[in-house]
Amino acid sequence: MLKFGLFSLAAPVVRGDDEYVERVWDTGLSRDEYLTLKDIVKAIGVTEGFRDVLKEFPTAEGGTPAGFRREVVLERDGVLRVDLKRDISRDKNGVMRPTKVLYSADTADPYEVAAIAPFIANLTCNPGIVYDLFINNPKANVGGKFKTRDEVMGEIGRILGPGADISVELNNPFEKDFGLLLEEAEKFREMIGKYRVVIKVPHTGPVTPENVGQLLEGDKRLDKGYEEIKTAEALRGHSLALKLSEHGFRINFTLMFEPFQTQLALQARPYFINSFVRHRLVQSAKIKEFLDGYAASRDESHLEALRAYLINNDYYPPSKASVDLKEVLNFGYDIIRYRRFEDAEGRDGLDGMRHNLRVLKNCNLPDTRLIVCSMEGPYNYPDIDKLLTEPEFQDMNHKVVITAPPDYLARFTSTNQVISYQRRFMNAAKGQK
Repeated sequence: MLKFGLFSLAAPVVRGDDEYVERVWDTGLSRDEYLTLKDIVKAIGVTEGFRDVLKEFPTAEGGTPAGFRREVVLERDGVLRVDLKRDISRDKNGVMRPTKVLYSADTADPYEVAAIAPFIANLTCNPGIVYDLFINNPKANVGGKFKTRDEVMGEIGRILGPGADISVELNNPFEKDFGLLLEEAEKFREMIGKYRVVIKVPHTGPVTPENVGQLLEGDKRLDKGYEEIKTAEALRGHSLALKLSEHGFRINFTLMFEPFQTQLALQARPYFINSFVRHRLVQSAKIKEFLDGYAASRDESHLEALRAYLINNDYYPPSKASVDLKEVLNFGYDIIRYRRFEDAEGRDGLDGMRHNLRVLKNCNLPDTRLIVCSMEGPYNYPDIDKLLTEPEFQDMNHKVVITAPPDYLARFTSTNQVISYQRRFMNAAKGQK
């Protein structure tokens, strides 16, 4: 079978581009592309973007850095130029990563990142991960070596190299001055690099600059429910995501727990959307437990416990502490029904993921991917793994990034039989003469 590449065109190289073109001579062309171009290409060169990527990520081995795909652009004067476009599904020299599904690490621990770096295409972190789980955690931040978020992010960027995006969240999305938020985003871009930085913007819901203080004092609860919301409040996160996108930032639009958030989230043109898995699954199971207890016994203490549970998990504000138990019962059934928790669509807690993949299949944002996040327990990841082999979703694997703390992903590299077989092999080797 004949293979075609830039070298097949036998065209001269643009003066001054020799060193760059030499890196991409093996860039493949389809037979049709070759037949179309062979008689019209007058010279081969690279774009200014290509030069800029190599300036940002010098690649000594003569190829192109991970995290970029090669594209060819034919200009009016007949010069065919090679460009490098950001694409985390690519390894060095534009080669595809081993699987269409990509992996990401939920961590800000440079020591963990070092172990998993060769296998991930993204890293996500937020203030809780940066400060609570690493900087202020003496077990992780050994010897207190890292003092600031900037030190941590700089080290993580150095370890990861060019092939992985880094999604980092603004410290205070409720800052009223967009200029200050833009300044913080620009600082991240300078620190992490314009090709790798992704700004995490959260859904804000009923939380506003005026009431966010309620989450920081007293009982740390809002005095109103999540559905008691004004339009401007509801769309604060959307507006921030869109404005940052218009300033050239790729956006990870986060805190997506329910499928009904998805279509509106996409209006903000994010680079990543999210399916948070764990909390919905755990809470759905607990709500069903209360409902089943009441159905079996008609003991209203189950509904009273459900009401308290709903308040504790922000379904209800504290002001609903005495809401009628019939309303509590109907609300609980509504949640279970919407989440399809009693049928195959949602029994595994992945109805939101299924919905989001269907939406992505039909949206007009070809580069937007779904981050599946917030997993725990022995079944979340295996269930996701199985879902991605279902016929309906096989053609959407390239849209999926699975992210979790590295130690959670690590547990799924092994089984009990690994121990059994290693016992056998190592004892056999020990007895060899």
